[in-house]
Amino acid sequence: MNITHTKTKTVSAQIVNGFVTGGMGGNPAGVVLDADELGDAEMLRIAGEIGLSETAFVSSSETEGFKLDFFTPNRRIAHCGHATIATFSYLAELGRVSDGETSKETVDGPRKILIKNGAAYMEQLAPKYRTAGQWEKDEVTVADVLQSLGITENDLSSAVSPILVNTGNSFVVVGVKDGATLSGLNPDFGLISTISEKLDLIGYYVFTTDNNATEKDATTRMFAPRYAIEEESATGMAAGPLACVLHDHLHIEKDTFQIEQGVFMEPASPSLITVELSVEKGGIQSLMAGGHGMVSRSLSVDY
Repeated sequence: MNITHTKTKTVSAQIVNGFVTGGMGGNPAGVVLDADELGDAEMLRIAGEIGLSETAFVSSSETEGFKLDFFTPNRRIAHCGHATIATFSYLAELGRVSDGETSKETVDGPRKILIKNGAAYMEQLAPKYRTAGQWEKDEVTVADVLQSLGITENDLSSAVSPILVNTGNSFVVVGVKDGATLSGLNPDFGLISTISEKLDLIGYYVFTTDNNATEKDATTRMFAPRYAIEEESATGMAAGPLACVLHDHLHIEKDTFQIEQGVFMEPASPSLITVELSVEKGGIQSLMAGGHGMVSRSLSVDY
């Protein structure tokens, strides 16, 4: 009898926390270097084995500093802020990049990366907004969004209505009135996933500027069940859209925002994301979201 043995390959991965604050917290991402020989199916399997919200696969690029492919446990994603910060912080630690500009190639085009004092910053695009009235053709209402979070109109911030923002990925940004409301959200992940499919979202970014809840410009929670992420502790690609909302819709006239995330998770994993806006003649032209990364452990993954 012939017995066929399936050969198993092994790849090395680092778990790197992106957007740490004070050397603690942050959001863990998988980072796989020298991934040039891996195909999409293999990267997806590896991301599933690692089991984190996102894994970044780093390979060589003919046009940019590096090529990055991002996978959640169930699909490819165009960009990922915390995995980008984790990757480039790790590359800086290894001496593969130094302070100054580099870039990443992605399936959605190139993005500028800035390394500054050990922190990594990723370029995002000028914001595009879709107000709630523009969701109607997609059969989504503000009432649907509120139902999916277990809140009512009375829980919303009076300063800004829920709005869809895209700076490379799309999020619905929802402002709530205080930290108690943010802490007490009761997300219906099935409904959030359905709404995210209809609006082609990564997920929701819910925030408050309540001074009793945070000393930063905002504190936040992010839900993305469409991408197998119920909640995560740091989301650079969502912090960028929020900074744009703070500037354009809450009329906070500054170009650097400090955004906190992960404080209201169970267990808590406090993270800090810095967003720097490039503003000309009152309009946001581009932005950079960044922070520090820290390696937490290494592992070998069979695929």
